[in-house]
Amino acid sequence: MNRSSQYASSTVWAGSACGSFMLKHLTVQDLALVERLEVSFARGLTVITGESGAGKSILLAALSLVLGDRASSELLRPGASRLDVSAEFDITLTPTLRDRLTALELEDTDHPGTCLLRRTMTADGRSKAFVNGIPVTLQVLRELGENLVDIHGQNENVRLARKDVQLALLDDFALASTDREHVTEIWRSWQQIWRAAEKLRASAEQQADRIALLTYQLQELEGVETADVDQLFEEHRRLAQLDHLLETVLAADNALTELDTPGKLSATLESLSDNHPSLQEARSALKDASALLDDASRHLRRYADILEPDPERLSSLSEQMELLHRLARKHKITPRDLPARIKALTDELASINADTDALEAAEAKSRILEAAFHGSAAALSDKRKGAAKQFSKEVARVLGDLGLAKARLSCGFSDAENETGIDTVELLVTTNPKYPAGPLGKIASGGELARINLAIAVTAAERSALPCLVLDEADVGVGGNLADTVGRLLRRLGSHTQVICVTHAPQVAALGNQHLCVVKTPAEDTIIRTLDPKARREEIARMLAGAEVSDKTREYADTLLADAR
Repeated sequence: MNRSSQYASSTVWAGSACGSFMLKHLTVQDLALVERLEVSFARGLTVITGESGAGKSILLAALSLVLGDRASSELLRPGASRLDVSAEFDITLTPTLRDRLTALELEDTDHPGTCLLRRTMTADGRSKAFVNGIPVTLQVLRELGENLVDIHGQNENVRLARKDVQLALLDDFALASTDREHVTEIWRSWQQIWRAAEKLRASAEQQADRIALLTYQLQELEGVETADVDQLFEEHRRLAQLDHLLETVLAADNALTELDTPGKLSATLESLSDNHPSLQEARSALKDASALLDDASRHLRRYADILEPDPERLSSLSEQMELLHRLARKHKITPRDLPARIKALTDELASINADTDALEAAEAKSRILEAAFHGSAAALSDKRKGAAKQFSKEVARVLGDLGLAKARLSCGFSDAENETGIDTVELLVTTNPKYPAGPLGKIASGGELARINLAIAVTAAERSALPCLVLDEADVGVGGNLADTVGRLLRRLGSHTQVICVTHAPQVAALGNQHLCVVKTPAEDTIIRTLDPKARREEIARMLAGAEVSDKTREYADTLLADAR
């Protein structure tokens, strides 16, 4: 069984070279046949074995549930009131996921390198989800879960079947991740400016009538003397009643001249030879009154001097008053409010014109970013297409080792303008050259699909950060040397990311870095044991022999384990 294949140098666990995502612990309580289960997982390849009916599928059900799958009351252990599943992940080396947790305010500030997912369900079918102890929706749980674990079940749609995942794997293989990030950055900037321009354009279209109205109103108000409306009104009133004012003022002045009583009385009192204080006060008051009358007469004559008739000015002011009243009525304001109205109209028009300038600037910048995006995206597309053939060739080589020598994988490109570039890719596969290639999952059978997904994962893992991979019998339908090849590929894959594989093949089980065994107790409870070397030897011997384990099957188990080492 000693193989000197191309995988021999990859069978040794590479320690820190493992992928960034790691499932550390799984705790299950009252789920199906499990009363209480605590499992710790190691890095590299973990194999899970056990007799048929022992409950290996329960582990996958627990993982699926804690990752956001639909909860069913049938999963609850008979007689229990609530099931509870928790999965703890090491995310120390995944800054993007840690940033996402921070953005969602779900980070564990005391243990930033840990992500704890939890799911509970009561007997009435109601379930709750938690991340690091904080309640979340199932949508959030699924979003985080799909980036932590990728479960490959029999005949299930798996993560690798998604076009976005396939494109990301090809970009990683082409060493174009940095180019893609650059394209994404330009796309987002372009879309942001484009949306701003669209908003300004829609606003400008809506404001077209408003601009016309504002322009008309300002032209109508142009030339109107509104600097001091009160002063204009005062001057108009004075000129309009000039004759009456002059007549009244002159009459008042004549009356003051004829009325000299204070002066005459003052002279009479001065002739009295008495200096009594009260008489002195009377004399002083009469002098002040005489002086005030003189001042009043002087001011009246000065005012009369300015009352000069000006028919032309009066006519001009009358026209202005009529215009001011008409415009004020039109705008439903008082004439005194016209200056403020003109300023408001001017400011509004300037604001709209400023939006027009901003629109022109945004459209110009949008055109620049659009050109930059298409240039960078075209270069990225060329890089992808250049790597596609090599990627397909590498996958085909692995498929040949997996017993699918006739299987071929190709990369089908189609136009799609988005933040990932100007194209998208879909991995197409054929297992028979007589038939055209088709999408993953629609062409291959269950066993073939498992091996094809394995080939893709192994090829991609050396350049991509894959999540923890959980494989349900990836070795189905194979045996002997082919099973050994599958095991070695899984072990090779485990040097880049954590792999957990349920298997019935002893050749695969012997190659695990960690061996877990599912056992059903006499009380019909399912438990999982981590096997030590002695127990592992017995389990692999059981897998080889069936019910009766002999010394010969133990020796064969020793051979498999030694060969794996």
